[in-house]
Amino acid sequence: MTSDGPPSEETRIIRRQPEAGAPPTSNFAEQQTGIIRRHPTGAFPATPEPQTSFIPQAVPVPSVAPPQAPRQQASRRSPLAASATATVSIISGWATAVIATSLISGWWGTDELFCIAIGFLTAVSAAATIGGLISLLLRQRIGRLLIVVGSIVALMIFAGLFVAGADLPRLVYGIPILPVAAITLALLPATGRWCD
Repeated sequence: MTSDGPPSEETRIIRRQPEAGAPPTSNFAEQQTGIIRRHPTGAFPATPEPQTSFIPQAVPVPSVAPPQAPRQQASRRSPLAASATATVSIISGWATAVIATSLISGWWGTDELFCIAIGFLTAVSAAATIGGLISLLLRQRIGRLLIVVGSIVALMIFAGLFVAGADLPRLVYGIPILPVAAITLALLPATGRWCD
């Protein structure tokens, strides 16, 4: 076997020689190429269908909920109490801010310290009421507490006006009803169910 001449019949195909005493193969293609083939021994095995999820196909899905459940849930979570609480809180906060602004502008020349205290209490009441309104409308339980705190601070402002003996119109004496109504509406069980 030299590499400088053209390939001969002996060197063109490299074959495996059968061992001594082995029966000769009858397949001519296997003798020529020496390729060992595996022939199928039976029918093709059935391939399983690929699964696309981990949920079995035979799980029953409930079709319809009982008709009574949504009505009871809707009646328990009515937004009417929360809407009334929000409306009364807005009106109460507006009235408190108007009275405090009027008092501060009228008394600033005579008692600055009292006016600063009323301004601070008004800012605290406004922040608590606004935060409570937003939280209540987002159905968070903290909203009810913030509305109650803002209304109590508003009642403190009105108490300060009455203790100071400020000359106020008769309508102002009825304004503390608004914070009391806001506290009552915020503490109603219906408002609590709305926030749950």
